[in-house]
Amino acid sequence: MMGLGTYGRKIGTGYDVPEGVDIRGRYDEEFAKILTKDALQFVADLQREFRNHVKYAMECRKEAKKKYNEGAVPGFDPATRYVREGEWVCARVPPAVADRKVEITGPVERKMIINALNSGAKVFMADFEDSLSPSWENLMRGQVNLKDAVDGSISFHDQARNRVYKLNDQTAKLFVRPRGWHLPEAHIFIDGEPATGCLVDFGLYFYHNYAAFRRSQGAGFGPFFYLPKMEHSREAKIWNYVFEKAEKMAGIEKGSIRATVLIETLPAVFQMDEILYELRDHSVGLNCGRWDYIFSYVKTFQAHPDRLLPDRVQVGMTQHFMRSYSDLLIRTCHRRGVHAMGGMAAQIPIRDDPVAHEAALDLVRKDKLREVRAGHDGTWAAHPGLIPSCMEIFNNNMGNAPNQIQTVKREDAASLTEEDLLQRPRGVRTMEGLRLNTRVGIQYVAAWLTGTGSVPLYNLMEDAATAEISRVQNWQWLKYGVELDGDGFGVRVNLDLFGRVVEEEMARIEREVGREKFKKGMYKEACKIFTRQCTTPTLDDFLTLDAYNQIVMHHPKVSAKL
Repeated sequence: MMGLGTYGRKIGTGYDVPEGVDIRGRYDEEFAKILTKDALQFVADLQREFRNHVKYAMECRKEAKKKYNEGAVPGFDPATRYVREGEWVCARVPPAVADRKVEITGPVERKMIINALNSGAKVFMADFEDSLSPSWENLMRGQVNLKDAVDGSISFHDQARNRVYKLNDQTAKLFVRPRGWHLPEAHIFIDGEPATGCLVDFGLYFYHNYAAFRRSQGAGFGPFFYLPKMEHSREAKIWNYVFEKAEKMAGIEKGSIRATVLIETLPAVFQMDEILYELRDHSVGLNCGRWDYIFSYVKTFQAHPDRLLPDRVQVGMTQHFMRSYSDLLIRTCHRRGVHAMGGMAAQIPIRDDPVAHEAALDLVRKDKLREVRAGHDGTWAAHPGLIPSCMEIFNNNMGNAPNQIQTVKREDAASLTEEDLLQRPRGVRTMEGLRLNTRVGIQYVAAWLTGTGSVPLYNLMEDAATAEISRVQNWQWLKYGVELDGDGFGVRVNLDLFGRVVEEEMARIEREVGREKFKKGMYKEACKIFTRQCTTPTLDDFLTLDAYNQIVMHHPKVSAKL
């Protein structure tokens, strides 16, 4: 029986779903190959078994936030000292991913996946999280793309360039990053409530790809994952349960699935041993998610006027609290026998300005040299053009070794204290800092609303983390009426000043992108959302949670009677 869909397109009577599952996203024949009854049953099983664990973990986040807002600061938990001081190690690193010197990241978009797997990087992290706008189309196409990538059949015909993209014989190893625990999937309801986003991302990908992945990519291990936004080891424990349940369902041995956890929230830096301990059968290390970490520093200390950050461009890895975080992460990972991954180089090649391009590359080289000398086993690049430079630095400093897990122990970092990890950053605040936050924040949200989660702005590849820093910093400066002390004019940030800055930056964005694109893009809507988030009395936890409602599209069910 056929009916007409929302766009007047012929669609079937809908997806074949198990009991209690309701799909409210658009029907598509390609998506139906992913949203099979058995795959959805697996997702529903995960949701039913773990939803209360997830709700409890989110309640615990709220409790912690309340404590920080009342003046407390995060620290090491005395109750888990035995874990930090114990002599345990994680399971042996699978040979397939021993060498991770350079990893490239990007959204689960078809051409991106092919280019990234062909890029010469050791690993490609395909992203359902901060570099993807989680519309129904993006998420489901992403699942289709990954299935084709894992079975090796993926290709893409770029009609504008009249070029066909296919996989090379040698490709990067594939890791997949699902969304964080806090994000719902509002297009799939299970027992009357939205599914947990990451369980949808993980469940569908794992179900369809574990067998082919272990043959073609993992040499008997896998699939491999990156896990974002955790704040406490109890959240890692849920992931460990999820992995064990998935392995049991698939009939593969325990410890097949492996994951690297991003340490990108301030509370998590005090839980690194505990996170690895919970995932010890499934861990392949930790990663310095440094942009989100800065965002989390501001968010954690939102009610602490004595901990205001300087302009975000001044908060780099040379700041004491950032360097301490990186050093402790290396020491913790190597002590437990797993990878300590460095942070993102967000620069993108500047083709029309060789001088600026060389200066940007020089910054990347210095950053990567600092990482490899500190003991990191690998690093992240946002653009294929950076891979040769990053690879050269890691190869030159590591010789033929695949990693530095056994050779660089960083015992000196054992003496790092809570004070080192929380030390106030040094620097000044300026009008240009306020303007840049506003300009970047609005443009990122506009792109996200129109379906793009990874956006080149001012020669950097920006994802949600950058917009988050921009938003929370503006919010905090407004809340405390801070002085822009770097300008020397004694100007204080208030609503009038911010209103003027927004107006002027919107005019600048229109000039930069052109009137036509400005009219078509969702800049005005983005401006409203961003401004509201910067001026709200209570800071929202995540920009993407608020903006998500703008991109959810429920499609009416097609009646079989049509």
